[in-house]
Amino acid sequence: MRFTGVTVALAAAAIFGGVLRADETPAATPQNLGIAVEEMLSTRESAEALEAAITKARELGATEQAILEARFLFHVDRREDAELAAMAPGMLAQRDKFRLSESQIFAVKEDWLAVVEYVQAIAALQKDDREGFKKHITEAFWLSPRQGAAFAPHIERLRLKDAMAKARVDFNLPLPDLAGRPTSIGQLAGDNKAVLLHFFSPWSRECEESMADLRAVAKELAKHGIALVSIVGEPGPEALTDTNAILGALSEPAPGAWVADHADKPLSRLLRIESAPSMVLVEADGKIRFNGHPADDELWKELRKIAPECRQPRLEDSGH
Repeated sequence: MRFTGVTVALAAAAIFGGVLRADETPAATPQNLGIAVEEMLSTRESAEALEAAITKARELGATEQAILEARFLFHVDRREDAELAAMAPGMLAQRDKFRLSESQIFAVKEDWLAVVEYVQAIAALQKDDREGFKKHITEAFWLSPRQGAAFAPHIERLRLKDAMAKARVDFNLPLPDLAGRPTSIGQLAGDNKAVLLHFFSPWSRECEESMADLRAVAKELAKHGIALVSIVGEPGPEALTDTNAILGALSEPAPGAWVADHADKPLSRLLRIESAPSMVLVEADGKIRFNGHPADDELWKELRKIAPECRQPRLEDSGH
């Protein structure tokens, strides 16, 4: 995710015009500096790789502003909110020193100012300062509405978190299995300490292609007393027919238990499920610990709070 339409290639080209320090060594040519800055801005592998790229770029003459922008892009793309929050003091210190001519990623100054507000919003969110978050994220939108796609998810996650804190899953709610037989989450969860609800759509390519991952997850959870229940959230008999066809074509039995959502009181509505696949981690008392995409690292953090030895399986662990 980029905060502007300025590409790394254009950013590197921008410094070829001579943004070099007077004390640079002969090796610090515009071409070498451009390559180093491009590498610094595009590095996503690890924090160690970023620091190595920054060191190289700094030695060749990269400005501290460019380095700050590289750190920002790194943490934004990796969705590392704690690290973004930690950048707030440095961003504020640089706020009024910003020079558009030295920027590697921002097209106008308002984009930079919006990012300063955005980072402060994340810092407020980390402290559970709702008013501070609202103030700074609103200002970020005002300064750079075209970057709204980057700001909005944090608002949506906060609202979802608040809604989930008030919601409770009824383990006795009758849900039909894929053959139409009545059951419930409580029956399927049994004596397990928690249940992971997996919302599935037969018309989602991601759902169909992630069955190997789901099988590996089910095996891992079973070792630690956590049940997996997949719920077909799409209404109507066609969805069940298509789901049964997908599961029937698998080389192994479908992982976990499978049910259809309640027709009149759908869990997908209670849990605000907007896309599939989605995962909802629920404790035995119906309390919701996580609601989001299966790839979100927060899911496994919450799972480990329930079962400390639980680990996220790799795809090869599933045998595929």
